[in-house]
Amino acid sequence: MRLDALVAWASKRLAGAGSPTPRLDAEVLLCHVLGVERTWLYTWGDRPATSYARARFEALVAARAAGHPVAYLTGVREFWGLALATSRHTLIPRPDTETLVEVLLELASEPSGRLLDLGTGTGAIALAFASERPGWEALGVDRVPEAVALAESNAGRLGIANARFLHSDWFTALAEERFALVAANPPYIDAKDPHLAQGDVRFEPSSALVAAEAGLADLRHLAERGMAHLSAGGWLVLEHGHDQAAAVRRLLEAYGYVAIASRRDLGGQERVTFGRQP
Repeated sequence: MRLDALVAWASKRLAGAGSPTPRLDAEVLLCHVLGVERTWLYTWGDRPATSYARARFEALVAARAAGHPVAYLTGVREFWGLALATSRHTLIPRPDTETLVEVLLELASEPSGRLLDLGTGTGAIALAFASERPGWEALGVDRVPEAVALAESNAGRLGIANARFLHSDWFTALAEERFALVAANPPYIDAKDPHLAQGDVRFEPSSALVAAEAGLADLRHLAERGMAHLSAGGWLVLEHGHDQAAAVRRLLEAYGYVAIASRRDLGGQERVTFGRQP
């Protein structure tokens, strides 16, 4: 079977299985099997697939049709132009989180400083920021040792030397360290949210998704504890759910932050809220 015919077959199967991006999924999976870029596939789609490549591809398509995330099947997800290795121990980096990175870069007005990325996962936020601000030090922490190892591996493979990673449950291993910027994409989904039974999140670690208090517990903890780890005039920057911006603004106000504002994501939803230490 020709490669383009394989893509057409897989696209039809994945569409029937409910994938929101069936052709993209098929192309990414086939490129992963072949070890090529998508532009190569467009140019050489008339080439026949080997029996080995077809078998591997069909197995991946079956897994995707069963709902497994493409990023877990390929082991890679692009974020901020960086090819990040992924694993089932971490959340899959998403485009909406690039809004948080944009806010951090705008707030990093000095040529040097320190950023803390809490719950770093793959290291996406810390590595994206560090790649754009070589004069800054980025520290990512995570309570999951496998996540810390993955983030360190991503930093080494990408050659980003100004980012390092540490095992810590939020602030517990940081003593009295202070930072100009503290950022987090914490768990913020209510345990009763029906979306937890849909899409990629079914396969992602629930500990990185779900929080008590209708999703606000970890956001509250970070707002309360964050002030003690900010340098004078430093900023706390939090990603949250599309309907939580007002609640997070109230939290920041209650804990003494000033200049509080929210930023909308690519879909027009208020996704990131930030405030400054007086």
